[in-house]
Amino acid sequence: MSYLDIHAHFADEGYDFPAEWEKIRAAGVRAVVLAGDSVPHSKVHRDFCSGRAGAYFTVGVHPSETAGFGKHTLDAVAALARDEKCVAIGEIGLDYHYPDTDKAAQKQAFTAQLELANALGLPVQIHSRDAAEDTLTILRQHPSFVQNGFLLHCYSYGKELLNDFLALGAYFSFGGVVCFKNARRAVESVALCPQDRILSETDSPYLSPFRGQKNTPANIPVIVKRLADIRGEREDDLIAAIERNAHTLFRKL
Repeated sequence: MSYLDIHAHFADEGYDFPAEWEKIRAAGVRAVVLAGDSVPHSKVHRDFCSGRAGAYFTVGVHPSETAGFGKHTLDAVAALARDEKCVAIGEIGLDYHYPDTDKAAQKQAFTAQLELANALGLPVQIHSRDAAEDTLTILRQHPSFVQNGFLLHCYSYGKELLNDFLALGAYFSFGGVVCFKNARRAVESVALCPQDRILSETDSPYLSPFRGQKNTPANIPVIVKRLADIRGEREDDLIAAIERNAHTLFRKL
């Protein structure tokens, strides 16, 4: 079987390379997309992916990293996005989880990076936490900015908002959270997500399906099996669907 992890982090996360990469490939993971959360980390991922089969990256500034965001930041993102291994702009979006959040700065950076993605003809990986209303508002205000497709990574808003995002053209990725006993909202979303809109991720090193352990893309087979069980589908059929969806959304894969 051939698996895809469309959202993971390696930069400054303490993995032992090349041993970890060999473990990932031995697990049957055909491709890993490394998500950018800052310009420096996106550069690390670019260098990792260079000349390494099956490794791709996105470039973007995470909503929690938007302090000092400006034209110079956007120019740096644009330069990295032109690399042949860069498949999307991301992860970008809104995160209102912490009380001292500068919402205005996050919205500005999110919108600017959405506009850049459109200008470059690239899809977008979106991080949205505790900010569903504003995320939907921005996407509805700027539909042309996501005409190349967008992914809600580690989707967490439950079945209640699934159709609102679907109406805008969203894809959804799910990770180790679906393996947790208390993951009712995630499980309901997985069950209802259309087959042509679902993707698999780990968000490594976070959210391991094994509580208390560091996550790795090598865990994707465990996650995909759980996704198939929730949906009542054959695992081979779901793997094939994820492959099709990934290539439809991330055309540079």
